[in-house]
Amino acid sequence: MTMTNGYEQSDNEKKLEIVNLPSLEAEAKKIIPTGGFGYIAGGSEDDWTLKQNTAAFGHVQIVPKALSNIEQPSTATKVFGLDLKTPIMMAPTAAQGLAHAQGEKDTAKGVAAVGGLMAQSTYSSTSIADTAAAGAGAPQFFQLYMSKDWSFNESLLDEAVKAGVKGIILTVDATVDGYREADIINNFQFPIPMANLEKFSEGDGKGKGIGEIYAAAAQKINEDDVRRIAEYTHLPVIVKGIESPEDAMRAIGAGAAGIYVSNHGGRQLNGGPASIDVLPAIAKAVNHQVPIIFDSGVRRGSHVFKALASGADLVAMGRPVIYGLALGGAQGVQSVFEELNHELEIAMQLAGTKTIEDVKHAPLTHFNYAD
Repeated sequence: MTMTNGYEQSDNEKKLEIVNLPSLEAEAKKIIPTGGFGYIAGGSEDDWTLKQNTAAFGHVQIVPKALSNIEQPSTATKVFGLDLKTPIMMAPTAAQGLAHAQGEKDTAKGVAAVGGLMAQSTYSSTSIADTAAAGAGAPQFFQLYMSKDWSFNESLLDEAVKAGVKGIILTVDATVDGYREADIINNFQFPIPMANLEKFSEGDGKGKGIGEIYAAAAQKINEDDVRRIAEYTHLPVIVKGIESPEDAMRAIGAGAAGIYVSNHGGRQLNGGPASIDVLPAIAKAVNHQVPIIFDSGVRRGSHVFKALASGADLVAMGRPVIYGLALGGAQGVQSVFEELNHELEIAMQLAGTKTIEDVKHAPLTHFNYAD
């Protein structure tokens, strides 16, 4: 363990033997301090939407296909002009130093090792440049929490462009902090600085709760902000936090190069629908005008398959990767992706789908089973 400002950080660096991703949470809880674990694992209010995100994958079933005459399906795909070895990407997840001393740097290494796409957060423990450098040329996106101070936004975007990121993810569903009871119970304040916030007059985030940090961010975000970021960076802008066809079309009308269907992993508006339940209608409205990224509740390879077959082009995950990071550093992150890829390959074979493009056209059914 490494001690930073009185907070114990894992320094594990090892491959993991993973039976399934849900089992990682209990193991990570043993080594991540209580406050940090509560921040990572918790949702808002009573966690209803958080729980439904995963449970709702049961609303969708994959149709097995026999006599399909395929073997060794491929998870390779191309999205946003990027050649990727997997359709599974790292969701932008804040403050990864809470899980491991190397934080986002180790996550970037692990994602690069599997040929995936990494998204780094404004609220990262490590800087944009350091996270990009750790990926050693592997593709990365930068996720922007817009500040009220546009000059600060420009400084972050400048650094992201200089670091060679391939796209900007604009998060629009976190204009205020969700009511996160675990943080309240633990009186949680960030013990580790957020490298990208050091330019704020308010400081680097250390000693503050997430609500205080969000208070410095923009509460009013509209279509003009999407255009402004796209024009400023000349990079594709993906709008994250879309949960309805109407919002998807507004974002595209404002120049969004991608739609990111997400309810923030159940951390914002509790009582909202599970993301997998709203994905098909959004995909129908978007109608392939731009790529769609999906996250919230993904824990199985079959979940990835169902999301792709429901209209997603990339499927992101956050918490399981952070648990893998805590347990094994960069190699732990790699192990998480490898396990999910393995499960996805099994689902692809049994569903008669040779490629990710085949998965996107695979039939699904919707039987209602009692819990």
